[in-house]
Amino acid sequence: MKIQDLLRKDVMLLDLAATEKEAVIEEMVASLVKQGYVSDFATFKEGILKREAQTSTGLGDGIAMPHSKNAAVNEATVLFAKSNKGVDYESLDGQPTDLFFMIAAPEGANDTHLAALAELSQYLMKDGFADQLRQANSADEVLALFDATEEKAEPAAATVPSTNEFIVAVTACTTGIAHTYMAQEALQKVAAEMGVGIKVETNGASGVGNQLTADDIKRAKAVIIAADKAVEMDRFDGKQVISRPVADGIRKTEELIRLALNDGGDVHHASQKAESAASTNTAGGFYKHLMSGVSQMLPFVIGGGILIALAFLFDQFMGVPQDSLGSLGSYHEIAAIFKSIGGAAFGFMLPVLAGYIAYSIAEKPGLAPGFVAGSMASAGLAFGKVPYAAGGEASLALAGVSSGFLGALVGGFLAGYTVNFLKKALAGLPKSLEGIKSILLYPLLGTMVTGLLMLLVNIPMAAINTGLNNFLEGLSGSSAVLLGLVVGGMMAIDMGGPFNKAAYVFGTGTLAASVSTGGSIVMAAVMAGGMVPPLAVFVATLLFKDKFTEEERNSGLTNIVMGLSFITEGAIPFGAADPARAIPSFIAGSALAGALVGLAGIKLIAPHGGIFVIALTSNPILYLAFILIGAIVSGILFGALRKPLDK
Repeated sequence: MKIQDLLRKDVMLLDLAATEKEAVIEEMVASLVKQGYVSDFATFKEGILKREAQTSTGLGDGIAMPHSKNAAVNEATVLFAKSNKGVDYESLDGQPTDLFFMIAAPEGANDTHLAALAELSQYLMKDGFADQLRQANSADEVLALFDATEEKAEPAAATVPSTNEFIVAVTACTTGIAHTYMAQEALQKVAAEMGVGIKVETNGASGVGNQLTADDIKRAKAVIIAADKAVEMDRFDGKQVISRPVADGIRKTEELIRLALNDGGDVHHASQKAESAASTNTAGGFYKHLMSGVSQMLPFVIGGGILIALAFLFDQFMGVPQDSLGSLGSYHEIAAIFKSIGGAAFGFMLPVLAGYIAYSIAEKPGLAPGFVAGSMASAGLAFGKVPYAAGGEASLALAGVSSGFLGALVGGFLAGYTVNFLKKALAGLPKSLEGIKSILLYPLLGTMVTGLLMLLVNIPMAAINTGLNNFLEGLSGSSAVLLGLVVGGMMAIDMGGPFNKAAYVFGTGTLAASVSTGGSIVMAAVMAGGMVPPLAVFVATLLFKDKFTEEERNSGLTNIVMGLSFITEGAIPFGAADPARAIPSFIAGSALAGALVGLAGIKLIAPHGGIFVIALTSNPILYLAFILIGAIVSGILFGALRKPLDK
């Protein structure tokens, strides 16, 4: 398939009316929708804007290539548009943009389509081609220009022969559609002009193209990485590496090549990859490692938690004698089965949390020590004094008190940094012993050192965990109101960001200890607080229609579903567009809902699900009422504070 097969005459816009970036995008998307190549305006526009938020697709020299691989696309299409006025498209060179190629790729686009889209990038890098497009006055002239250029084109050489220096490069952008191949073409073109030999590997949406061989890398003086996503780096061990965003590969090509020729990069050591990442002691690094563990843990929490909740639900529905209420959740056989399966899933929760925190810090060698640390936190293994069977005392005991979520969290970081310390300590071993590091030394020493440290760490962590659980179990009145208010409000501060996740992680951490008592008040307050912002958006757009555009009102309707499903992120577009008014409004309603849940002592045993697990709360009707109250308060505040639309 050629690029001409994707350029559609019926969607071309040779004199754009819009003069602002978002309006230009809307005009182009509307043309694709009108001709049936895209089925849903809002979905495709959202995909385009999401890509723009990562890096502007205004590439410079008056060219922009907005693109999205999107479920709303019915057929792979490239829309060509031209502005006779020029548009401030936030281009990489800061200059106005007048040529636009909007790329619409279906979600399951095959390699043929993607190869054609890559071909477009190469056309645009040819000298004089863009200027000829600016002179075209009809769709037929545009297609004829591509046909004429194709006839003159020579196959692009992967390697430019040179008697001088030789370098290699890797290009990659987040979607792998446009920037990847434009950077490749720019590097090859400038290297040829400078008389430098180069081979460029592309990590695009269709896979790795023009892959570098071991011989290529060995011969190369240096390596240029022009990428916005991770690429395979271990193969460049010992080489000078210049690592920059993919946009620099397009706009600062000569600078990158000169750096490569003049030893302007850093020598890459494969074994240092994890160490450098782990050595970052910023809050961002801590958050990244924590979320790595939490994201892997959540499926176990959600699956196990809901199965245990269903066990209680079955027993309540089928009835349990008064004198057997202690067996609630496992009295009937079907309930016992569900509780056993859910309990098995819950059993993996802490080892997985700790294991993947350690994995994020130290990569694969951190997994085994991390899992062991999490398991020890769950079991409560610690130094202590207990009697031997035949008398005397033992110095090592199963303490019987789990250090829980906090112990696993500390254990994960402990395991990751322990393994990184071992990597540094063993770096001086002879090359002949390199092979046994990962299969013997790291798992053996990492697990042993981490395990011994956990015997000490579990003591204070278990005490903190026990005290926290006792406090939560005894919550009532003002204490529960305060805690509910805080965690409920946190869910609305950034709607999916660090504050939201911190409250959610805290809530899920209380579930395991609260299963036997019917659930967690904290978890109930967290979910109530998280459901309020999207529902508040609907309330605001319903009661204050004159302050919202038609598109925003339509989005308000979709927020009903997201709010009821406990997807707080549905309110993000409104919060981002008007944070000074939206976010305080959302916090007020979410905090109120959480406080009311705490005041009523409502418990929840499921970690997610929104309205679909409402029956698993201790008072479903009152719980829904509190969420509704919070949503109405937030919605009225948001609508009242919002400025009227400009007439």
